[in-house]
Amino acid sequence: MSAPTTTPPTTRSRHRTRNVVVVAAMLLITAILVLVSAGTGQVVVPPSEVLGSLLHHFYLDVGPLPSHPLGEAALWNVRFPRIVLGLLVGAALGAGGCLLQGVLANPLAEPGIIGVSSGAAVGACLMIVMTGGTTVGEGTLSANWAIAGAAFVFGLFTAFAIYILSLRDGSSSAIMLILTGIAVNAFALGIIAYLTSVASTEQREQIVFWQLGSLSGKGWNEVWVSAPLIVAGIAASMILVHKLDLLALGEIQAASLGVNVELVRRQAIVLVAILTAAAVAFAGIIMFVGLVVPHVMRLIVGPRHSILLPTSVIGGALVITAADLAARAAPGVGELPIGVFTALIGGPVFFVLLRRSRHAGAGW
Repeated sequence: MSAPTTTPPTTRSRHRTRNVVVVAAMLLITAILVLVSAGTGQVVVPPSEVLGSLLHHFYLDVGPLPSHPLGEAALWNVRFPRIVLGLLVGAALGAGGCLLQGVLANPLAEPGIIGVSSGAAVGACLMIVMTGGTTVGEGTLSANWAIAGAAFVFGLFTAFAIYILSLRDGSSSAIMLILTGIAVNAFALGIIAYLTSVASTEQREQIVFWQLGSLSGKGWNEVWVSAPLIVAGIAASMILVHKLDLLALGEIQAASLGVNVELVRRQAIVLVAILTAAAVAFAGIIMFVGLVVPHVMRLIVGPRHSILLPTSVIGGALVITAADLAARAAPGVGELPIGVFTALIGGPVFFVLLRRSRHAGAGW
């Protein structure tokens, strides 16, 4: 009788080393992007001064402070909160996409498929119409928070509605969740179209801008509200990584190994709903991050969720930071929405990934 196949220790060591290198490289690139992004704008601050300001803020008397008289204020009142929120939003979308693809065993799944994005858009559009289409500013702070609150609540409600509607005899299935999500998303898009048609010109512009995604005008208050939800959601997601690996074997095999498939699916959907709703409430809808980032990470580090989930979190944060920097640095057109860059880059990248999977003869 042949001995069971096992992974040689040298192969495991090689994989572990590769994963450490990948994580370290991604963290380094993200840190560099943060320094460059913080120094980019009307008030230019060199990366060395950005780093010096950060170190001084944490009581380390190392490096130069910004030489520009408005540099310190620009960094801590405008750019750092925006960058931190972008890191949180990217991390939430990356984690949400990884979770949903794992629990549905479908590499085409992404957070929007359970209706969080479309539901959040309905809430935001409804509040924009009700508040008269006010723009960002001191006099409209309550309106801006009302829009974010409505987006968060409607996003959660839509996700839970899709889950309830997908139940048959007390249990759900991946295909029913996807089909129900498609139907509810189509209904939500109809509501958005109606609200857009009855809105004023100013309201229409704000609706379109919100749906394209942006971090413009965001401050520390938005960070303090979204950070606990996103950090707690990612931490809770890490508890599910082993069960997601077992689900990859198939629902029947996972159940035979002691996994409560329906409970895991319910927990994952709740976490994805919270993560995505917390992200889109302040940043608007940002496409392709939750879909493409887990794909790319799966190609690089493999399918094990213990490494796939953390790298998807870092990858999402990296992508949003890069997209926000590109949106602010775009020449001659002012600031562009983040969603423009994620769609323009994410679409072709996803097509290339699909072609690669097809030529490989199997999915991931």
